[in-house]
Amino acid sequence: MRWRGDALELLDQRLLPERTVYVACRSAAEVAQAIREMVVRGAPAIGCAAAFGVALDHGSNAAFEVLAQSRPTAVNLFWALERMRAAKDYAAEAIAIYEEDIAANRAIGAHGAALVPDGARIMTYCNAGALATAGYGTALGVVRGAIEQGKKVSVIACETRPYLQGARLTAWECTQEGIPCTLIADNMAGHLMSRSDVDLVVVGADRIAANGDVANKIGTYMLAAVARLHALPFYVAAPLSTFDPRIENGSKIPIEERAPDEVTGYRGTRWAPHGVAVRNPAFDVTPAGLVSAIVCEKGIVREPDAERLRTLWR
Repeated sequence: MRWRGDALELLDQRLLPERTVYVACRSAAEVAQAIREMVVRGAPAIGCAAAFGVALDHGSNAAFEVLAQSRPTAVNLFWALERMRAAKDYAAEAIAIYEEDIAANRAIGAHGAALVPDGARIMTYCNAGALATAGYGTALGVVRGAIEQGKKVSVIACETRPYLQGARLTAWECTQEGIPCTLIADNMAGHLMSRSDVDLVVVGADRIAANGDVANKIGTYMLAAVARLHALPFYVAAPLSTFDPRIENGSKIPIEERAPDEVTGYRGTRWAPHGVAVRNPAFDVTPAGLVSAIVCEKGIVREPDAERLRTLWR
């Protein structure tokens, strides 16, 4: 995203990897529409975009209302809006949120790299890279951090149905930077784990409850369960803005249900019969018991639970 003072320019992630197009938003309503329509996605990036949306409307009540209604699951959105409510200089505060997110991601990468052995084959899901944040990334930040420490690692990117964030976005980021990356269909993950072709799994998050339950892109729960079956580490990388200590556990996290046409086809091509019923929850919740560690800018919390996570705010 690019802040121009009178506009927020967002890389349209719906068009990647075929086209690189920026959408200019000049009001909070336009930013909210961009969030809702997936021009920008990824919890930290949504939070940053919302902050700039408030700045565009100079902190009007209408700005806070329209942005709060854009998407329900990623808590970074509401964290950013709360912070902006207390701001005196909206543009300066939005820029600070943006810059702090990049710094947090780099710290996550440095901490998380310690969990990555040299030569590791790292499976990831959805896109938790620079595109999902202000820059650098959370899960891909761990990959980048390991590379910066001189480790030779590679990425196994699950395609991430139904919106294909792994195939379109994670694979694009990796190829742009020369990070070795292998793309697989989601239903191949267990097979590769069973053949010892995976060393660890690292994903991002959209909201982390007080007890360590993690809401992330739909399909993450299944990946965590299969990783546990094969005794593989399952790590979650997320900034503190993704933690929601006010929610006791994952059952309280609101799960967004998106439009049926994301499941019945893609970009104008329909493959499902008309009249079929569709469910399209955008996220699921991985129980804390399946999470080996959560990596944030403050460090690594192994075997996360309510007591261990409380130490992050002491």
